[in-house]
Amino acid sequence: MGFVWVLRLGHRRERDKRLTTHCALIARAFGAARFYYTGERDESFEKSAASVAKRWGGKFKVAHSASWRKVFTAARAKGARVVHLTMYGEPFESAALKPPLLLVVGGEKVHWEVYKEADGNASVTNQPHSEAGALAVVMHSLGLKPVFSGAKIRVESNPRGKTVFNARKGKGRR
Repeated sequence: MGFVWVLRLGHRRERDKRLTTHCALIARAFGAARFYYTGERDESFEKSAASVAKRWGGKFKVAHSASWRKVFTAARAKGARVVHLTMYGEPFESAALKPPLLLVVGGEKVHWEVYKEADGNASVTNQPHSEAGALAVVMHSLGLKPVFSGAKIRVESNPRGKTVFNARKGKGRR
């Protein structure tokens, strides 16, 4: 079926730590294989994302890149289409999004070159909104079925509370 990678542009350690973390969590939960980010390198964020993947399973990888162009090139070398999620793009439902994909979400002001060098610019809505929200909507629409092998923690759906299991011991708590 292919893969999905996500690129978050222009991370700023202090200002964006929660938003970048939320974008990475969304990407992982909905089946992205990799999450790249540009801007300021943030080892604390990288360790946090690696810890989530270790505890909750899967093969999700996070990496900093000094250049968004290098990530575009690497994704294209693997056959991916590069799609920038922006409120200015065509409706994502019309964009025929399917893996392999590199989904690009903004941070600070996005350089015009990103709009031009992406294979497409897709919008969830043409109104101001969060890049995390746009990423969640688009990732969900892809219908990926991620497998979280090696998980230490597992949640079982529960309409009246919460059930969390130690996946290795099979014991739960409510």
